[in-house]
Amino acid sequence: MYVEQASRFPGAVVWSRTLGSPDDPVIRPVLPDGCMDLLWSEGRLLVAGPDTHAYVPVAGERPVRWAGVRFPPGTAPALLGVPACELRDLRVELADLWPASEVRRLTARVDAAADPVAALEDVALERAADRDPADPLLRRLAAALDAGRPVAAAADELGLGVRQLHRRSLAAFGYGPKTLARVLRLQRALALAREGVSFAETAVRCGYADQAHLARDVRELAGRTLGELLGRG
Repeated sequence: MYVEQASRFPGAVVWSRTLGSPDDPVIRPVLPDGCMDLLWSEGRLLVAGPDTHAYVPVAGERPVRWAGVRFPPGTAPALLGVPACELRDLRVELADLWPASEVRRLTARVDAAADPVAALEDVALERAADRDPADPLLRRLAAALDAGRPVAAAADELGLGVRQLHRRSLAAFGYGPKTLARVLRLQRALALAREGVSFAETAVRCGYADQAHLARDVRELAGRTLGELLGRG
């Protein structure tokens, strides 16, 4: 079963799941959302980079517990000390990014915790306290794009040129602002469709040219149709 709740880390969520357990037999894809995750799984600490397409977890021969802190777009690179574009579409060991001795200590700490989710969250909060915060301008860009603002209009409002915006977006989000806008629009469309809004109305409200455009974009980013993602097929 997948369980998610708001985190003490501003704007983030914490989640847990036992992959391959009898009560969670369906392997659901992880869809692009502009976020990055700090992950724990029974003796391992990892980082999930920003996705440009659906990621399908693989269940092993036995149930495996997972916990994660999912950071809002643009915030994880400052905490991790690595540009997001270096982690795009990847799952990497935290020891590849931080000193191995530190990662071993933190892994043992989370392994031994009665609540791995809370322990992992503590790791993120402690690390954030020792790092400079994420660029507030990039947070404003993510908020503007998530609200459906055109990239050009958002750039003008922030006083950034096209090249500067693209370069800073790669470091903060893992890809350019147009891709981020597309990913965030996908998430808005999914939220509306899950509320029961018709696909045609969803397309209009999210700024797609038409329902066919919505269908193509969902298929390209998620690897499935909108109906399949909603459990209708």
